[in-house]
Amino acid sequence: MLVADEYLGPVDDPEIAERVENADSLTVTLDDTERRRSRVRTTADDGTGADDGTDLGIVVGRELRDGDVILADGRPVVVSLEPVEAMALDFGGVDGSPTTAATVALELGHAVGNRHWDLAVEGERAFLPVTEDRERMEHEVEPHLPDGVTVGYESVSPALFDDGTPDHSHDTDGDRDLDHDHGHRHDHNHTHGHDHDHGHDDTGTHTVRSIDPDGGEES
Repeated sequence: MLVADEYLGPVDDPEIAERVENADSLTVTLDDTERRRSRVRTTADDGTGADDGTDLGIVVGRELRDGDVILADGRPVVVSLEPVEAMALDFGGVDGSPTTAATVALELGHAVGNRHWDLAVEGERAFLPVTEDRERMEHEVEPHLPDGVTVGYESVSPALFDDGTPDHSHDTDGDRDLDHDHGHRHDHNHTHGHDHDHGHDDTGTHTVRSIDPDGGEES
């Protein structure tokens, strides 16, 4: 078994990319649990398409990201991450004042925090990893969304939800040996004085719009 015990750097570094290109490098795909563990045993791909990959142990002691390169007995191993499903909230179609935007941000952040969900923001879109039933998640967030927000689902890298400090280390397995082993949930009930109606289209996205309590759609 090869043991990767040294972190080299990101593959988009020109010097590292050249080293990967010129060496007998391997690739390995990790899920979100494996990439956070201090020790993991898995199988790497040598690019030949063979059914049996290379037995690989990873003991670099840090969270790994897409494109990270680690060394196994001097042999580069390029890491990729299995994508995770995420709810994508697109705020690009929302018109409103800065005060409205701040209120929405605070209410949504409070709701997400109460559920202990991760949240990532890129431009005008916010992402939540799908950790529960889709309808249940939509039920939790939609009361806090203004008109014009579209709700969809995408596959994203789990590293999207990292806390912005990729160099921090974790030792979540203590003295456990290398192996193949791969919650806490806090529920809050909320009552809201208005309903929301949404229609789904063929792309799996829908637009949230408010419904007046008397039965008419708000403008």
